[in-house]
Amino acid sequence: MAAAKGDKIYFEFSAQGNVVKATAIDPVTGTEASVIGPANPSAREALRLTAARKLAFILKKKRGET
Repeated sequence: MAAAKGDKIYFEFSAQGNVVKATAIDPVTGTEASVIGPANPSAREALRLTAARKLAFILKKKRGET
């Protein structure tokens, strides 16, 4: 899932104890969206998708589409 069609998203994962913070970053605007969840490996993909969706929502809102 990209923020806009054809765009790339960078992801950063930061674990601390039994939680991980997943951050999706739009390289064009530098806008970031973060979510926090369990640090188990099976949750990583869900956190990545959730952060990407949150970033897409934020970018859409900034463009006045929401």
